[in-house]
Amino acid sequence: MSCYFRHIKDILNEAGIEVTLSNKKQLDRAIHDILELPYKDCPTAWRKLKEQIVGDEKKRKDLVEKLKDAVQQ
Repeated sequence: MSCYFRHIKDILNEAGIEVTLSNKKQLDRAIHDILELPYKDCPTAWRKLKEQIVGDEKKRKDLVEKLKDAVQQ
């Protein structure tokens, strides 16, 4: 799993997303796209999630909705 997935398990659960081997890469790419970061920059993605999204309820809800949309595509 991506280095930060275990830290955002509650967000993924809220979005109704179960991380599997088959969707892990797609989900990781979607998160990087949502955060507007280059793919495979795991430490920066986690830092941005932690600093800007995890503690902000509105941004968290926005992320949940964007993740739902990304997984359905």
